[in-house]
Amino acid sequence: MNGTITADATCVFPRSLDLAYPNIVRGDGVWLTTADGRRILDACSGGAMVSCLGHGVPEIEAAAADQAGRISYFYNHHFTSEPQERLADRLLDVAAPEMARVRFVSGGSEANETALQLARLYHVEQGGSERWRAISPAQAYHGSTMGTLALSGRRTLQEPYMPYLASHLHIAPSTWRFDPSGEAALSELDRMLDEAGPQTVAAFFCEPVSAAALPGYSPPERFWKGLDERRKEHGFLICFDEVVSGMGRVGSWLAADQLPVEPDIVAIGKGLGAGYAPLGAVLCRQHVYDAIDAGSREFDLGHTWDGAPLSTAVGLAVVDQLVERRLVERVRERGPRLRDELEAALEGSDIVREVRGHGFLIGVELVDPSDGESFLPLDLDVAALVDGTAFEHDVLVTSTHSQADGYAGDQTLLAPAYVSTDEELAEMVGRFADAIRVVERVVKDALSSPTANGRHDE
Repeated sequence: MNGTITADATCVFPRSLDLAYPNIVRGDGVWLTTADGRRILDACSGGAMVSCLGHGVPEIEAAAADQAGRISYFYNHHFTSEPQERLADRLLDVAAPEMARVRFVSGGSEANETALQLARLYHVEQGGSERWRAISPAQAYHGSTMGTLALSGRRTLQEPYMPYLASHLHIAPSTWRFDPSGEAALSELDRMLDEAGPQTVAAFFCEPVSAAALPGYSPPERFWKGLDERRKEHGFLICFDEVVSGMGRVGSWLAADQLPVEPDIVAIGKGLGAGYAPLGAVLCRQHVYDAIDAGSREFDLGHTWDGAPLSTAVGLAVVDQLVERRLVERVRERGPRLRDELEAALEGSDIVREVRGHGFLIGVELVDPSDGESFLPLDLDVAALVDGTAFEHDVLVTSTHSQADGYAGDQTLLAPAYVSTDEELAEMVGRFADAIRVVERVVKDALSSPTANGRHDE
């Protein structure tokens, strides 16, 4: 079997027609094995921050097999099941006791889409049919459906689909580059509320800790407190996209647990199914549920696999593993030291501006080495260079190349499985640091070339 597969050698429609995709045949813990026998250290939980328990957990496999032997699927428009009921109870018991209800979906994009629909319906049920607009941070990623693409302010993600997307509003992130205090973001939020009319705004929609678009970032406390004040004044809801940050990724069951603001609606995904089943969920507070209960008594839109017995049985087994093995506590205790170890390993690198993180969600921001601040040239595509070089060092990381949108430069994300041993974490840090040193040499050589974007050494 081939170790890599190219677009011209497959019937699959790949995401990128220019890439040769390594062919993975097995996963064990935090290790991936290719068809030609390479062993890859997985520092990103399957590449999309999903496999929080690692690969090949026998308890999850057994739960899936047992449920498949009973019944794997029926449409939840007609029935419910013990796994769905038990998982909802379990989530509200151990992960989100402040929430009141749970709607299960198939993944993160569906969860965010459903959260947006629920926010809209909440206002409609109370006579606020003019409330439809969302305000969200511009540098974000919430999914690939038309509804969730509209929640991002990144034109490079939205093209060529702009004709299909709602005209939501976006504020710049409160990073060191734009707004370290959070005050500028609040001022921009006030301006948007005034211009749009606060009576048209249904929700502020954001990641409490960002992942793919701005890894490991969270706005300063002043922003969260100001957001809460404006919710109380203007009546919009706060929706948290915790598709990545939820289920223990940042050292608490929800990232919301660490913030001075309480969301009305939360979307979770990735770590809920842990890579063993496609699963996500939307959780809401009692007042959100009460609006529908006192109104139409129907939240009908859904998806084929919502709440299916097989996927919810897997989710229940995942929660059991997280609780029994104290893995959320493990992330909370080990995460700060992991960030410090990565920062120490990258110390002295001229292309690394910042190492930030919460729990096992860590971001590395890359900059032009000539001044330590500017975005790297677009045509270098340093994000792809980092990922490729890391893979040459047999470690999987995920990077983003977003400076064309104007809010952030090349960024790399590390999001290891919660079960990673100290030795495996050290190996991830070491291999990644080695890769960054190689990338830095390549970048400096490219920037010193007389033809590099018209730049040259004086």
